[in-house]
Amino acid sequence: MKELVKQLCALPGVSSWEDKVREFLIQAARPYADELWVDTLGNLIVRKKGEKNTGDKLLLCAHMDEVGLMVRTITDEGYLKIDAVGSVDRRVLIGKPVLVGERAVPGVIGLKAYHLVSREEEETVPKLDEFYIDIGANNKAEAEKIVALGDVAVFAGDCVEFGNDLLKAKALDDRVGCAVLLTLLKEQLPMDCTFVFTVQEEVGTRGAFGAAFSVTPEIALVVEGTTAADVAGIPEHKRVCALGKGAVLAFMDNGSIADRGLFERLRELADRAGIPWQSKDYISGSNDAAAFQRTKSGVRTAVVAVPVRYVHAPASVACVRDFDAVLELVRAFIDDLSKED
Repeated sequence: MKELVKQLCALPGVSSWEDKVREFLIQAARPYADELWVDTLGNLIVRKKGEKNTGDKLLLCAHMDEVGLMVRTITDEGYLKIDAVGSVDRRVLIGKPVLVGERAVPGVIGLKAYHLVSREEEETVPKLDEFYIDIGANNKAEAEKIVALGDVAVFAGDCVEFGNDLLKAKALDDRVGCAVLLTLLKEQLPMDCTFVFTVQEEVGTRGAFGAAFSVTPEIALVVEGTTAADVAGIPEHKRVCALGKGAVLAFMDNGSIADRGLFERLRELADRAGIPWQSKDYISGSNDAAAFQRTKSGVRTAVVAVPVRYVHAPASVACVRDFDAVLELVRAFIDDLSKED
């Protein structure tokens, strides 16, 4: 699955511009799908029949989009002023390479030179309107020939293997989830499954909200990326979500609380199969489970996630062994659920 994750992470897919990711998934999924369509919002929905006819009982979800930047104005000097698309960490933007718009115009994120910064400014994180993208244009007219207002900028960078089974790439949140779903979709399944690859998760789970109404499952299992805590400066006793320690079972976040029965079921399945898993004692972020849980009369939801360092930064880090743990656990969950009457 590692190579599949690499392919997906290399694709640009800032929220509302997920086209290339969706096209890749369509081509890969079509030979294995019994039904495949793209809804009004741009979600890719794939139905695959299994050995047992269960209809829309189970929905598996992962989001296609990634955080990025959007051009909001062009200065007279030809610089691109920007807004964030999703929650972007401003602290790490300076000097990062980007690709802008459909033409993938190369640029670099700029900021006032350090030797011009005052002592007061040194102690604060620059506001987003202080940053700009330099595409090498000499003036506004020159810039307008190759970019336009509303174009998005995606972080640029190679996907690199390093350390002990670690992978560095942009968009690991949530192309890993997409890779898990696509891998399962290609397999013989014990029950009917609906696979949903959502759009615009990073800007408020907008795609999932529409998909939840069009599919209306009984159970939604969201496969995600989540914040790892095993970084410098975090006390050892708080490093409860770490790379290499397996799938993360989230019991709660800022948008949803996991269905208690599904959460316990996932824990028991992992223990029974010897699949490494972990949880975390801090509440952060949200994901598509929030949208599915609150649709119509409600949907039972649970989340299985891959721990990721530096989420929403130009480069994130995850462990390949955790990819495999998530895949094994989701596979075990489908098999176990298929045995119900």
